[in-house]
Amino acid sequence: MEQARAAIIAANSPFIPPPRLLEDITGVRGVHVKADGEQASDLAAAAATKALDMAGTGIGEIDLLLFASSGQDLVEPATAHIVAAKLGAFCPVFDVKNACNSVLNALETTAAFIETRRYRTVLIACGETATLTARWHVPDHETFMRHLPGYTVSDAGAALLLTAGPAGPDDPGVLHTTFASDSSAWEACTIAAGGSLHPRSTDDDHVCLRLNEDQLTRSGRRMVGLVMEHARAEMALVRDSAFVAVHQISMPQFHEACATLGLPESRFMATVDRYGNAASASLPLQLALAQQGDRVMPGDMVSLIGLASGFSMGIAVIRM
Repeated sequence: MEQARAAIIAANSPFIPPPRLLEDITGVRGVHVKADGEQASDLAAAAATKALDMAGTGIGEIDLLLFASSGQDLVEPATAHIVAAKLGAFCPVFDVKNACNSVLNALETTAAFIETRRYRTVLIACGETATLTARWHVPDHETFMRHLPGYTVSDAGAALLLTAGPAGPDDPGVLHTTFASDSSAWEACTIAAGGSLHPRSTDDDHVCLRLNEDQLTRSGRRMVGLVMEHARAEMALVRDSAFVAVHQISMPQFHEACATLGLPESRFMATVDRYGNAASASLPLQLALAQQGDRVMPGDMVSLIGLASGFSMGIAVIRM
């Protein structure tokens, strides 16, 4: 896959990436790319259909549908409407968007709605089309490094179905959530076009994923330290969890996250090397693979740890 991406860059640019540079830096061997003409809403609807089938739940039983993703079909209307139309849903809908923490924030929102009895059954659908943010015209090495994250992201769909049920200490559900942000770092990782800042820009720097890695790393480490210090109850639950999913953008970052949390890597699952950075679908991807591999069983406590540009961090502890 890296050879294919390097070939596209070479065909469109005076710059040719050195062999294996992407894999050597990030540990990402390949990414998943959507089909031509496939939209974020298609990926979300396909994942939602599978989740409903697995749960034996009809679309008519859904009280609220949330589209949670860093990507979208259109600026207007909310992509949740397009997903609902493709699923045949007639319930209220809206988008939840917070970069790679979109699904995690949707989980927090859903838990609050269910706990307050506003809605009983909520479908969270995610469709990531992040490969569209790759920059193919690269004049030099500096530009390549600035836009490097665009070559390691993947397209993905994910869905979570949550419904009201018993709330005993051993019953399944969302046990705890905690979030924190350092919004002064919003410029660390951006796709600038499409909003009021650059509404009609065709500048590659605006339409492609761009990273200030030093700023993002500093903010991330500071935020992780603050959360670990001030969310001691949640961190205790994380350490007691049977499985921990952490957002992954590269293999070095994955190893650093495991070390920072002070847990053996056997409690985690590395996915970014095989699947790329799946953006806000990263945590559901890890959870689904852990279930398929019998690493997560009914009754197990699982922690989902999200990191997102902006900069934000979130933790959700759930019982399966």
